[in-house]
Amino acid sequence: MMSEIVNLLGLDADGLAQRCADWGQKPFRARQLMRWIHQRGEHDFHAMTDLARDFREVLERSACVAAPAVIADNVSADGTRKWLLDVGAGNAVETVYIPEADRGTLCISTQAGCAVNCLFCSTGKQGFSRNLAAHEIVAQLWHANRALGAGDPAQRARGERPITNVVFMGMGEPLQNYAATLTALRIMLDDNAYGLSRRRVTVSTSGVVPMIDRLRDDCPVALAVSLHAPDDALRDELVPLNRKFPLAELMAACRRYLERAPRDFITFEYVMLDGVNDSDRHAERLLALVRDVPCKFNLIPFNPFPNSGLRRSPAERIRRFAQRLTDAGIVTTIRRTRGDDIDAACGQLAGEVQDRTRLGERAARAAGRSVPVGDREARTTRAAGKRGRQPAEAQ
Repeated sequence: MMSEIVNLLGLDADGLAQRCADWGQKPFRARQLMRWIHQRGEHDFHAMTDLARDFREVLERSACVAAPAVIADNVSADGTRKWLLDVGAGNAVETVYIPEADRGTLCISTQAGCAVNCLFCSTGKQGFSRNLAAHEIVAQLWHANRALGAGDPAQRARGERPITNVVFMGMGEPLQNYAATLTALRIMLDDNAYGLSRRRVTVSTSGVVPMIDRLRDDCPVALAVSLHAPDDALRDELVPLNRKFPLAELMAACRRYLERAPRDFITFEYVMLDGVNDSDRHAERLLALVRDVPCKFNLIPFNPFPNSGLRRSPAERIRRFAQRLTDAGIVTTIRRTRGDDIDAACGQLAGEVQDRTRLGERAARAAGRSVPVGDREARTTRAAGKRGRQPAEAQ
């Protein structure tokens, strides 16, 4: 019976050391192997010339270094680059590289689809198929580095690094795929692999409170929280996960996270939706909500997608909203839209998902009962008075 071929892209230092021990190798071989794979982007074991020949033969029989096949590779007019990667069974995920003058940021996916189903996000509208394995998450960085020339010896000698930052902000909710996300983080931070700083790796979450606490204990990196509303009534509608982990619990988790975070603030992401969450009153409520959470705000002009029923807030209203937060002493930025001509902007990533949740069917059945999106403030205020809240359940 043949042993299973292991994809080495998904093994962190401990996992790779254990595999090498199983193959009768000393610990330093794991470090050599990690450098070949991640720093040089090598997938051919025979090219790893400082490994013993018999070990290379073992690797050839028992292991591989394989990234998902590239279905599409598109470059925006502004230099943003998006890859569509085939992860099998009719599923494909998207990875986006955003070049800037002082950094290169890679936005990676952790799931095929997303079960959170935020109202303003095209990924969620496709439903959910499965979690990505650790090797599929790391493969996005591995492939992007190779495509951008990071394995070139001359580039390495000059200390150049096309990807300086990684954000877990692509398809999926990272903290609902915690084990694979944690392994991927450990590989990205490892000095024998990508050597990224904890401050330059950001996990974005819609608010999975128990997993925020676990990340704080296991591998604290920069944290971004998709907030998008200043009160539970509105956030229940925009981010359905809020019904399980309401804002009071989320803010408490943010305060706990800061005890070990590599940065002294939480980044709150806030998509600007015309007539939904962008009024002066929303800004004032937001200030009250975060008054005891050191933070910065990243305001995101909504990026339209078909049949969303939502509109982007006018530029002047976004500017005024930002100014109110700034005047209160909170660092606030307005995200510049990048890659929207190739559907690579925030909230537009869709990929291809074989939905196991039948979200489309359920949405179609509910369509006759749905209320059109417009000014939701009065409606959500009424909803808040009608419903009680059950204690949040750990997951």
